[in-house]
Amino acid sequence: MKRTTTLAAAVLTAALGLAMSPAAQAVQPPVAVRSAQAPAGVCTVNDNGVNFRGGPGENFPVLGKVNSGQNINARGQQGNWIMGDLWGGPTGVWIHVAYLNC
Repeated sequence: MKRTTTLAAAVLTAALGLAMSPAAQAVQPPVAVRSAQAPAGVCTVNDNGVNFRGGPGENFPVLGKVNSGQNINARGQQGNWIMGDLWGGPTGVWIHVAYLNC
């Protein structure tokens, strides 16, 4: 287990671009890294005619509209925008949190 922990710390260190001494690697427990794409779950659209976009902001193109009751598998968030996959529709779309119940 110690070798696995050390290896996991080394991989994480390399991924984060940090420098750790071998002694520090041996005593550090594995770290759970929370991605910038944190939320995971189902959200429901709470209004009609809600735009979904190609990115997290009003400056991104509108790809379509959804109505109240539409579900989305949330798989990321940037600021006040949730990114996810619409049930039965496009994937990787962005909707403002004001229009979602998560």
